[in-house]
Parts: sequence; C-alpha cells; structure tokens
Amino acid sequence: MGEMKLLLDTHTLLWWWGEPGKLSPRVLTLLRDPAYQIVVSAASAWEIATKHRIGKYPPGGRIMDGWEQRLATDGFLELAMSSRHAFRAGSIISPHRDPFDRMLAAQSILEHIPIVSADAAVSALGAERIWA
Repeated sequence: MGEMKLLLDTHTLLWWWGEPGKLSPRVLTLLRDPAYQIVVSAASAWEIATKHRIGKYPPGGRIMDGWEQRLATDGFLELAMSSRHAFRAGSIISPHRDPFDRMLAAQSILEHIPIVSADAAVSALGAERIWA
C-alpha cells in the first residue's frame, strides 16, 4: 500500500498556519499524523495571490514571501496544476463557479487524494472531502 495523502483546501492550509483553532479535531489529528503526506496545490498559491491582489486577503503578501519555506518546514508537498487537471476542472458539471474550488476538486479526483475542507461545495464537485 502506498503512502496515504491528503490535499489541503486553501482555507485549511491558512488555518493550519495561523488559526488552528478553526480546524476540526479530526483534521488536527490527521495533519499531525506522520502516516499522512500532506499535499498543497499550486492552485492555493494562485488563490492566495489573487485574493491578496484584490484586497480580500491582506496577509497574502507575507504568505507568498515565505511560501516555499513554510511548505518545507511543515514537510508539505506541492502539487502542480496540469492541463489534465484544468480540463477536468473546466468540465465538471456544476453550478459552482469558483475556479479555485474547481481546480482543487479536479486534482483531488484525478490524483485520488481526499481533500481536507470545511467547504461542502467541494463534495458537490465530486471530490472526497474530509472534515468532521
């Protein structure tokens, strides 16, 4: 059996780094379990940069400046976005329009990695979601 992996939704990653009290007890346990390899999508970097640029996430600049170091310190792996991911994200039949959620759901589905998210919308996009 291969290593167990978990894909973090952007808010889950940010809460882990800054507001761990917002994470469910189950999620905290999973993120601390060395049996799991934690994966962070490049889509999360894109989402943080976009929300910082438009003023929806002021701390984004600090997060971007320390991105690689933060991932390395926590032992998280980065998942690149591929055209295969993009085609799936754009093809999911759903009224949900958020491109970041769509990309994360597509990556979760195609890479067979459950997504750790408080947002039920990712389940509606077809991804296996873990939270409570």
